[in-house]
Amino acid sequence: MDRNVIESAPDAVADWPDRIYDLLKQYNVRQVALVPDAGHSRLIKRCLADNELRVVTLTTEEEGVALMQGAWLGGDRSVLLMQSSGVGNCINMLSLSSIHRTPMPMIITMRGDFGEFNPAQVAMGQATQAVLEAMGTLVHRADHAADVAPTVEATLKLAYNTFRPTATLIGQRVLGAKTFGKD
Repeated sequence: MDRNVIESAPDAVADWPDRIYDLLKQYNVRQVALVPDAGHSRLIKRCLADNELRVVTLTTEEEGVALMQGAWLGGDRSVLLMQSSGVGNCINMLSLSSIHRTPMPMIITMRGDFGEFNPAQVAMGQATQAVLEAMGTLVHRADHAADVAPTVEATLKLAYNTFRPTATLIGQRVLGAKTFGKD
């Protein structure tokens, strides 16, 4: 495989972050919880520029689960944006959704899979889907840019219609593998 393909950043003309933003608006999401992540950077910028969205930068991902619980109890829809390495921080908190029947859609950028250079990212990257599913989260994966928006829409619908935690995993084939100059 061509090294430039594996190491490329998301195409600047790829519109999937904008399509996710449009879906957040379409589904009346009012709060966006996030831990800053390069894979979500364009989506984060769109959310920050929108005065109708409350964007909360978290110190750790499990705070986002609590934020989604509170948002729902307060009458708002929310979403959690994070990287796969943060999923491990959320495991215990994800039990709240099954107890309280709260929709918790998560949009997760993957590390530790396609073309990863950092061995520390591999373990959680490989376990992300299984860990989420073990905690009752319904998981869908998008490995091609054209699949991102329909997969996110399915995740939002499933969360808000069934009152469950759901997740879209956006694979490194879409994002481009981070290398930070390493071969």
